[in-house]
Amino acid sequence: MANTFRAFRNRNYTLFFCGQSVSQIGTWMQRTGASWVVYTITHSTFMLGLTVFASQFPSFIFSLLGGIVSDRYSRYKVLLVTQIASMIQAVLLAVLTLAGKYSVWEILTLSIILGIINAFDVPARQPLIHEMVTDKADLPNALALNSSMVNIARLVGPALSGIILVKFGAGNCFLLNGLSFIAVIISLLLMKLPVHIPSQVKKKMRHELSEGFTYLKNTPSISVIMLLLALTSLLVLPYNTLLPVFAKVIFKGDAATFGYINSFIGLGAVGGSVFLASLKSKTDLKIVLLANSALFGVCLLLFSHISYFPLAMLIATLTGFGMMSQTTICLTIIQVESDKEMRGRVMSYIAMAYFGMLPIGSLLVGAISQQIGTPNTILSQGIIALIIAVVFSNFLRKDKIGKKKRMSLQQTAEIEIE
Repeated sequence: MANTFRAFRNRNYTLFFCGQSVSQIGTWMQRTGASWVVYTITHSTFMLGLTVFASQFPSFIFSLLGGIVSDRYSRYKVLLVTQIASMIQAVLLAVLTLAGKYSVWEILTLSIILGIINAFDVPARQPLIHEMVTDKADLPNALALNSSMVNIARLVGPALSGIILVKFGAGNCFLLNGLSFIAVIISLLLMKLPVHIPSQVKKKMRHELSEGFTYLKNTPSISVIMLLLALTSLLVLPYNTLLPVFAKVIFKGDAATFGYINSFIGLGAVGGSVFLASLKSKTDLKIVLLANSALFGVCLLLFSHISYFPLAMLIATLTGFGMMSQTTICLTIIQVESDKEMRGRVMSYIAMAYFGMLPIGSLLVGAISQQIGTPNTILSQGIIALIIAVVFSNFLRKDKIGKKKRMSLQQTAEIEIE
């Protein structure tokens, strides 16, 4: 047990972990609540897709700027500002909802604001973990614990959200998320990090952007995996946009049903974290990546046309397992292969691949489901996931993934995109 949690020997990381654990649960509560409110008002799968688009596409637009800010300035101060801004956004959403006089467009506007905040939050948050760990031997363990924390929040948050939505309403769900940021803000204020030393070489922003793209172009160990992640985010991951339809129409349930679906997916994600951490150090991550990509696709195929709720939740758990394992391995390879001085910009490219493609995909999935129905849309996404696995198997066999063919699974970690 002492070895499993050895990263907690680092005071700064312990504070960060505790604060983020509370905040991440609140974030998943708000995500679940916002989707449910929009679908309850509109009964439109297109509007569900538009909601995800509004909350994440701004991150695509501003993520490169966020990466430059992360590399130029103190990541600690950047993260402190973004967490305060996120708390304000959540409180405004809660006040608007509790007042009872709100429209979908007002919710979408606040979602856009959150997307802009995340464009600066994501590139700063993950690299900051490297500064929190004084003993670098504890870094892989810290990253693994961080991954587990995110997935546990994905398990707990939607379940709590479903209960609160039914008993107390969406406004209180959003208010609790706003209050959850107090924990992470306090944890940041209690930290004692090394003084930030800005770079003595002043570069123009245009030069830094060009430098980042050149680095990505010349580092196929990152670019190939990032392309796989981008395609999956565009065409497959937006399946969760349609989950409210399954909860209300297919399973004839309520907000609690929606929360349970998300929680079973989160349960599978937690299982994926344990599975990856238990693999031997000589395990070829490329094989694991392809296997879980295929599992993800097969599970979507099965889930799409199952109306028996208990069986569907079993498939949902396996879906979360495959999805989490695939995404985490991609992010691990990208993070480990990136140079220290480029880490902020690399994180911004990941934000572009994820936050840029996912909202576009959500919008596309919402529109297509209006034409062919929700079950057939998810069926199509499962087929696409299998095609992606087959196509990229050829690229991954060509040893373009970098110098380390075999990577320790102790370095596996997931970046948290709200």
